[in-house]
Amino acid sequence: MKDNFESALKAVLHHEGGFVNHPADPGGMTNLGVTKKVWEEWVGHEVDEAAMRALTPEVVGPMYRKKYWDKIRGDDLPEGVDYAVFDAAVNSGAGRAAKWLQACVGVEPDGGIGPKTLAAVASFDPKDLVEDYAKRRLSFLMDLPHWGTFGKGWSRRVADMQAKATTMTA
Repeated sequence: MKDNFESALKAVLHHEGGFVNHPADPGGMTNLGVTKKVWEEWVGHEVDEAAMRALTPEVVGPMYRKKYWDKIRGDDLPEGVDYAVFDAAVNSGAGRAAKWLQACVGVEPDGGIGPKTLAAVASFDPKDLVEDYAKRRLSFLMDLPHWGTFGKGWSRRVADMQAKATTMTA
């Protein structure tokens, strides 16, 4: 399709926010949605809190593109659907995000977006696909053990994602 990465990243980072280290968050120390563990894997060495606090959108952008956008084939998905799947990949993992998309379009959910998935996606109305995708994602989140702590924010994020993604499909 086309490169929608920059606008999708901006929307994702809006939800991810800045530096947090919530004791109930299994991700631990996080900045701009990047956990300490993920950042250490990306840079190839341990980092401290100061390094985590110093992250900027420009610094984390390439990691987001490679680990999430490229894995979900964002450039090959219809506008709006690309953002919906990207946001879910960042929040719940690229494999799970791909499986939700595959379930929406009736393709065997193997966690990899390939030619069969892309062909199936092309046969769906993007607005309907975004709506179904948001429902599946929210259902998954509601079953997580940390729903009581983070559910209000997660449900707001999914609703915001759905509204923005639907607007992008126009």
